[in-house]
Amino acid sequence: MAVEFERIADYRRRLYIHLDPRAWSKTGFSPLNRLVISIILFSCVLAVIETEETVYSGRERLFFGLEAAVAIFFAIEYAMRLWVAPESGRYGTGNFARLRYAVTPAAVCDLIAIMPIFFMTMGTDAFLLRFVRLVRLVRLARLGAFSDAIIHLGEAVRLRRFELLLSAGIATSLLLVSATLLYIFEADAQPEAFGSIPRAMWWSLATLTTVGYGDVVPVTAAGRFFAGLTAITGIGLIALPTGILASAFSDVIQTRRRD
Repeated sequence: MAVEFERIADYRRRLYIHLDPRAWSKTGFSPLNRLVISIILFSCVLAVIETEETVYSGRERLFFGLEAAVAIFFAIEYAMRLWVAPESGRYGTGNFARLRYAVTPAAVCDLIAIMPIFFMTMGTDAFLLRFVRLVRLVRLARLGAFSDAIIHLGEAVRLRRFELLLSAGIATSLLLVSATLLYIFEADAQPEAFGSIPRAMWWSLATLTTVGYGDVVPVTAAGRFFAGLTAITGIGLIALPTGILASAFSDVIQTRRRD
């Protein structure tokens, strides 16, 4: 019996090494993770193609079969990741480790990847089908678990979260101030676009983000003056969080290289 347990533990350890990119000592990904990445990309391509009615119509059974096969694959993978969770040491030991792993964002994303096939059996309502296809694209987010760059970016955001929150606060203040000023000067001339501060916020958002759709523009002299100031301010507003993230990302990479 003890030998059998040791053999099972050895199998679990080997499977963990192939499933967790951080445990894989060789360059690149393990063959199993390469297969997982390929299936993720395939399922996302499948979800996109299904939105084209000329391709999907008449081939519903084929697409359903492919989606069912993908869902079964992800269900097996999810079960394997639960089984090997204690091997990482990050979640404790035993069943408690599996429970802690199950509530992590990565595990929740894995679970969501399995769910669409169950929704597809509930009916053919157009809204439901569109929702299912959208949920299936969430699988693409799973690729972040296989990328060191995504991990580094997440760490950079965590390290600079207070600076980013400050940037968000400044952006919100500028959005409110610019919308208020344009409401004051443009409300009489363009009540439909600037008749209230919430209405003016659409213009302010498009201008501060430097998108500039051009669907709404100020017509008064004062409105154009403050619109110019808003546009110039928007350039610095976009550069502020970009600089913070770039600096933090560089610091994280340098730290990882020294380690």
